Amino acid sequence: MNTYWSFRKKSMERNHSFHHHPKAFHVLGPQHISSPGWRELISSSWKDESYKRITMACFVQAVYLLELDRQENRSRETALAPQWLTPFKYKLVEVLVDERDGSIFAAVLEWDQAAALADFIPVRPTGAPKVVLAIRGTLLRNPTIRRDIEDDLRYLAWESLKGSFRFDRVLADIKSIINIQGSKNVSITGHSLGAGFALEVYKALAADGTYIEAHLFNPPSVSLAMSLRILGGKAGFVWKRFKSMLPSNSQNLGKGADEAAAEVTESRITSELKQMLPMPHLYVNTGDYICYYYNYPDGGQNSIFHSNKEKEAKLRNGQTGVKLFVVSKGKQRFLEAHRLQQWWSDDLEFQMALNNSMLISRQLNSLYTINSSS
Repeated sequence: MNTYWSFRKKSMERNHSFHHHPKAFHVLGPQHISSPGWRELISSSWKDESYKRITMACFVQAVYLLELDRQENRSRETALAPQWLTPFKYKLVEVLVDERDGSIFAAVLEWDQAAALADFIPVRPTGAPKVVLAIRGTLLRNPTIRRDIEDDLRYLAWESLKGSFRFDRVLADIKSIINIQGSKNVSITGHSLGAGFALEVYKALAADGTYIEAHLFNPPSVSLAMSLRILGGKAGFVWKRFKSMLPSNSQNLGKGADEAAAEVTESRITSELKQMLPMPHLYVNTGDYICYYYNYPDGGQNSIFHSNKEKEAKLRNGQTGVKLFVVSKGKQRFLEAHRLQQWWSDDLEFQMALNNSMLISRQLNSLYTINSSS
């Protein structure tokens, strides 16, 4: 009898801890949305940018918790990660494990048709991807810190994550998924270092003419190479201003009519191509020095924000290859500005910025130009 009550007591303590854990979905997760009914889900939810952003951020949080569940030996009954998937009708189908330390760094999630049918949702809603590959960022814990920091330093030194074991694994997995599901049914998302991997994978796919939806939270932009380019960019801006003072016809010396017409045609094709393809969504906070340079304007402009009418017109015209969402809250501590939680917060206020960012121009715009000529 004593053994029985001891077991019951421990079980009740585990359940209490599970339900009141600070990272439980109902404690930390979005408080202003609930699991939608079938009418709302099919008609509107996944067509809404905010709902999609919240969902993708929650999926990345699930990957962080998959690793923490593993480290803390939580059972299937007390695991925290599934809570962040079930409200959105998705399920875990695969975890990506770094074989060097056994850590979970990414996960493949899939639309859960059985769970959807149980809630009278007969079909997958328009805009909801069939498969999502989510990638976590750095975890400063002993089991994972070494490999995470290695990749952080790799980006800091070379502004690239190619050559990393994790990059190769994610790229191979998502190519396999696309071969089965088709690129229109696949999305990739990540936070911090994970967003860096997601962006590298997106670029690798785009270079081969394959485009998928991407949601990147606090993607890394700080690197030694970037700092040198910023300094070079300032000098370049002065030179551009000087050239603008020269007679306008001097800019077209030696340029024939055919060459000028070809440039116009290429510009039009590139614009149309961008309009047709899914644009990656980048979410940055101006108080986060890790992703700050995505907000650093191209050509020395003072601001990259535009009026709603102007930016909507430019987005419709396909003159941008990325959607950049910027949060600016004045002075913030770095950890607060960098945290994933802010992207499902109910008091989130952000602006959409056009992509005349130095970093975006260099990293993404060339992909559309390259493929428009093929």
